[in-house]
Amino acid sequence: MASPQQECRAAALRWLTRREYSRHELQQKLQTKGFESAVIESVIAELLRERYLSDERFAEALVQSRVNRGVGPVRLRQELRQHELNDDVATPMPSEAEWRRRASEVRRKRFGAQMPQTYEERAKQMRFLQYRGFTTEQINAVMATEDIAETE
Repeated sequence: MASPQQECRAAALRWLTRREYSRHELQQKLQTKGFESAVIESVIAELLRERYLSDERFAEALVQSRVNRGVGPVRLRQELRQHELNDDVATPMPSEAEWRRRASEVRRKRFGAQMPQTYEERAKQMRFLQYRGFTTEQINAVMATEDIAETE
């Protein structure tokens, strides 16, 4: 019969073979399975030491996934905080120019190439970009850039 430590480690490794997890997320999953806190801490420390678990790797995968889905920096940082990943976790974030390009792509994908013709349409598109997590500066830059491109 396996010890609680071995069972906890086996459960953690099963989850980690499917995808990356943050330390906080894995700890919560193990707690819901009923493992004791001391056992969980021991297993997590072991997995971190062996590099099976890495907050940096998780953060990098999360950033890449969300950027590809069209999520902006505000929403992305919020998600990282939900996983209890602070700014001390070195995560390569896109540049400001890249964020603006992404915001433009997201707007075009949702609303088409034509710029809004009315104030209501413009406000709707701006709210959508804000919901997706783009900053006011990025949204204004996209709308201004595309306004200029539309008139040229």
